[in-house]
Amino acid sequence: MLKGKIVLISGASSGIGAITAKRLAERGAVPVLTGRNAEKLRAAAEAIAGPCGYYPMDVTRMEDVSRTVEAAIDSYGRIDILLNNAGFGLFEPFADASIESFVTMMDTNYMGTVRLTKAVLPYMLKQGGGHIVNVASMAGKLATPKSTAYSASKHAVLGFTNALRMELKDSGITVTSVNPGPIRTPFFDQADPNGTYVKNVNWLMMEPEYVAGAIVRAMERRAEEVNLPRVAAAGMRLYQLLPRTADRLLRGMFNRK
Repeated sequence: MLKGKIVLISGASSGIGAITAKRLAERGAVPVLTGRNAEKLRAAAEAIAGPCGYYPMDVTRMEDVSRTVEAAIDSYGRIDILLNNAGFGLFEPFADASIESFVTMMDTNYMGTVRLTKAVLPYMLKQGGGHIVNVASMAGKLATPKSTAYSASKHAVLGFTNALRMELKDSGITVTSVNPGPIRTPFFDQADPNGTYVKNVNWLMMEPEYVAGAIVRAMERRAEEVNLPRVAAAGMRLYQLLPRTADRLLRGMFNRK
């Protein structure tokens, strides 16, 4: 089902993006990796067995995004699947957080998704189909203490994704949100430099290979939403149905950063 598909991936120099690219190549797709660090990006591409491409790109710069998408179209003729995966987080109390933290997280996590989708969508509409997969987060549905900026950016990604899905319903383009909980990746090197959160939620941590596999399956099945892990998905549903009760029952679990 994915054989021969051209898949453009942001945030692909390491972690989920790089592993997903490898999984896609194993299924016969052609991953096109993008990321800011050209050296890491090249290494990630060289680790893939099979055809692939890579382009250094900063999702906070529209000129970078437009140029990269045009280059990918010139090289491959189309983009079948877009995986918006670029993002970062920083866990800190709101009282200590700088306005710059909010600006940079929103610019990368949310506006980066908007920019790349904006650049790719005209080509998908012209070709009559495609698949946009946005990696949001469990934090986009279930905000927790010390993640005000990160949660807000992922709420924005989720709202954007859900609205876009409805807009494109009859276009032949599927729009998917992937909402994972904590994943054992370099994300936490910046988000949780002291390791407190990682230690406290180690029991809930997912391996990146597991999440990458779920993303690939969502592409194969054209699923509209994926929530990971199952225990977190149950918590999300509880919070949406009974927010006050969920706050009372889960406050201690949430405040682990």
